[in-house]
Amino acid sequence: MPKVSSVIVPYAAYLRVYEPLAAFPEPERGHWARYARRTDLPSYQDELRRSLADLLPTPPVPVPVHESGDAFVTEADGVVCVCPWRTRLRGWQALGELAEDFPEPVLDALLPPVVRRQTRQDYERWLEGNPDARPWIRTATWQVPINWFVLVSDEEREYDKGGDGTGAPVLRYRTPMVQARRRVARGLRALKQAMDEGPLIDGLVDVGRWLEEFHPRSLVELDYGGLVHALPAGELEDDHSAADVAEGIEALRDGDGAAAGAAYGRLVERWRSVRDRRSAN
Repeated sequence: MPKVSSVIVPYAAYLRVYEPLAAFPEPERGHWARYARRTDLPSYQDELRRSLADLLPTPPVPVPVHESGDAFVTEADGVVCVCPWRTRLRGWQALGELAEDFPEPVLDALLPPVVRRQTRQDYERWLEGNPDARPWIRTATWQVPINWFVLVSDEEREYDKGGDGTGAPVLRYRTPMVQARRRVARGLRALKQAMDEGPLIDGLVDVGRWLEEFHPRSLVELDYGGLVHALPAGELEDDHSAADVAEGIEALRDGDGAAAGAAYGRLVERWRSVRDRRSAN
């Protein structure tokens, strides 16, 4: 059996916010400035491998004992921007989501009740001293939520058949924060005019509120991450889901229900193979 550190960990997509160094108070700003100058910056696969390594002991460690000092780093218009991993906070939040996705007997098999109870208590204590904490990264397994595609444009799509250093393809979108917020507002207006409240509107409201927490000069990234391994190469190369979502919203704005339905149908059909693969697992 291969070691966790040697395998490609698949099937998770990410929505990330990279904030300029100016958004961070000292001494954190100094830490990230020094960190950004490193030549051995980790990848999303490195982050996932470290998370999996914590699940190998018995009992597993669902949330790291210490907060990560790592981040993803990029440059936007000549400004260094960082996206802190914040693995502890995300681990706590992911654990809460597990309870919504699995029945209790399955949860007990994955994580013993005593581990979940202790982890929940640790989170409650931590929140007392960090009431405004929010993650810079959102994760979705086996899918890219439709509301994420609202934030980006097909013109911002970046596809590389083997560009992540492992030979695996890369599919991502990057957009300025101001543009992402503008698209959320326009999308919400169109959706609320065309339909009643529902999961799509609720999800877009939620992601819009999250974006408001960050510096206006931040960069927003939608990254297919390991999800590229769940899509056949030809389908991945032809994937223009953001364009379908934008076309559907524009059709709703114009009152063209048939065109909106056609765009949504293309989206559903494209992701059918991923849903089938998830069911098989």
